[in-house]
Formats: sequence, structure tokens, C-alpha cells
Amino acid sequence: MRTYATAQLIGDRTHQCDATAVHTAPSGARAYVLLDGIGSTDEIRDWTRNAARRLARTAARHGDAEAGLRALYARYAAEPDRQGPWARMPEACAVVAVTAPGRPLTIAWCGDTRAYVLVRGTVQRLTDDHNLRRVFPARDGRPGGNRNIITSCLGSTYTEDQVKNEYGHPAIETVTRGAEDCRLLLASDGAYEPLEDSCRDLADYLIGDPAEAARDFVRSAIDHAGTRADNATVLIADLRPAN
Repeated sequence: MRTYATAQLIGDRTHQCDATAVHTAPSGARAYVLLDGIGSTDEIRDWTRNAARRLARTAARHGDAEAGLRALYARYAAEPDRQGPWARMPEACAVVAVTAPGRPLTIAWCGDTRAYVLVRGTVQRLTDDHNLRRVFPARDGRPGGNRNIITSCLGSTYTEDQVKNEYGHPAIETVTRGAEDCRLLLASDGAYEPLEDSCRDLADYLIGDPAEAARDFVRSAIDHAGTRADNATVLIADLRPAN
């Protein structure tokens, strides 16, 4: 039985600019990737799909999420067409998770795509968004910064120091989790935001095999999104420790 699945719905957008990819290297390392393209055009859609595949291959080859994401981040940042204040090239929020034999789960991200794990019926969020809501958190009755303004993403030319100096967080963040049986969830903001905004328990949408859960998750996200539903995409994988 297949241990992972993806599902997506376009919502009210003109283009589906989310993308997922999975790649397994000869070493046995496997990378799970979800990208959320910023904007809605043919160019962004096609670039995001290609970038997701490139990130999955790179991260699996490295056997590590951080190494893979940093390598591809640097590659895009160095492209000549991205240089200069008026450059307008496709960008995407990105999250990648890598499993490898005998090694812990590694996760790396830039933007507000998220990773969660479901362990013994409880969902645990592993990532922290790169957006203005994080930079200016809600307090004293004030709503905080705009969560739709992204502060780091794949395709940006900002260096690590530039992002830290301007926003107070790294351009790429990482987390390592010990090997254990769990269900991995990667989700775009169009998938997790409507459910969390409605105070739903994400664990309720992670029931059944990965394909069933993925379809239920995105359908429920669109149902709870109101009249301005974003692209909703998830990747769900059942992980088992590998020797």
C-alpha cells in the first residue's frame, strides 16, 4: 500500500500555483516537498511545479532537508534575471521533509507553508511562518501584522543576514525530529488557514489512508474558506523509522 498521497483544489484562484513532489534517492533518502507559488499566472504555475521537482531531487540527494533547500535557494538567488530592484521573477513558499535510513526526520522551510506531524492522535506543528504576523505578533487587542505578506521565500535574492536584519528570523529555518511512527502533513496556507481560523482540530481531517485523508482535508478547507478560497494543497505521508 502506498504510504503517501497528495490532494489539491484550486479554490477561487485563476491558476493552481501550489505544487508537490516526492523523490527517493539511491541511498534510500526520500524528500517530500510542497510549494505555494506567490501569485496566479501561467509562468508562476509552471515555475513552481518545476521548482518542487528540483527541490525534491536536491534534498533527497543530500539526504537532508536543510542542505537541499539551502542549495536550491542559493541557485535561484544567483540567477541573473533576479538581480536588481525591478526584477520580477516567480517565487514560492517552500517546505521540505526528508527521511533517510538510520537518520532522524529533517524539515526545512521558507515562507508560510507548514509541516505538522500526527502522533498518537495529536497534531503537532513543526514550522513557524515567515510573514508579517510573525514579525509583528498580535498583542493588547491589536491584530498584528498581515499574514499574507511573506518575509522569506524560494526565489528571493535576500541573504541570510539581510532577512535576519530586516525581519528578525532566518531566511531558512529547520527542525529535526527523532525517528518515530507518525503521519506527516505538509500544507499550503489555503489548506490549513480556513480550518484553523474555524477552530477545527486538524487531527479530525487526518483519518483513513493517506489518499482519503488528503482529499478530505482539502475539501474541508475549501468548504470553510468562505467566498475567497485560496489554492488548497496537502501532502500526507505515513512515516516509519528506517534501520
